[in-house]
Amino acid sequence: MVIVPASPEEPYDPTAVGPRVRALREAMGLSLRELALRCGVSAPMLSQVERGETSPTLQVASRIARGLDLRLSQLLRLDEAGAVTVVRTGERRAGGSRGHSFEILTPPLPGQRSELSLHTLAPGAATGGPSDPPLHEPGSRETALVQRGSVVLVCDGRRYDLASGDCVTFDADLPHRFENSGSEPAELIAVLSAGLRRS
Repeated sequence: MVIVPASPEEPYDPTAVGPRVRALREAMGLSLRELALRCGVSAPMLSQVERGETSPTLQVASRIARGLDLRLSQLLRLDEAGAVTVVRTGERRAGGSRGHSFEILTPPLPGQRSELSLHTLAPGAATGGPSDPPLHEPGSRETALVQRGSVVLVCDGRRYDLASGDCVTFDADLPHRFENSGSEPAELIAVLSAGLRRS
């Protein structure tokens, strides 16, 4: 994995904290009052931060981060530092079993809210058993593009036939699996977005 530093012309912008706090709060389904109770920062102060009317002190930002289940560096995106991360072909995280192999194409960065993966299914193989529990956190969404062959998505008990070139988006916190009932290997690319669906 190669991390390319940001240029010195791209300093951290403290005014970006407000919109990020609001987006994360709404993604968690929290009201201002609920986040205030979680982090010990008053709702009026949180509202001012979200609207960009004030920049929080490090102490206040740390409390907000804890209320959002993040580290301060994640909230302020200091872990990213505006860097570009390249994952080389030989550096992919890989796994799988029983005719299902996968590679994670995105880097394991802290605070990352989406993941791109490549899946290969041998004839007769599946990504999981029919009684497997949901593998992803509440609110997760997944989009999958069939690159080669054909597969069946079984999501919450319903079956969807997908051919090469078909793309499907579904609630990934429901029980689901992909099956290859054909005679040729199938390949699909999946993007998982964690906890972004609002209830």
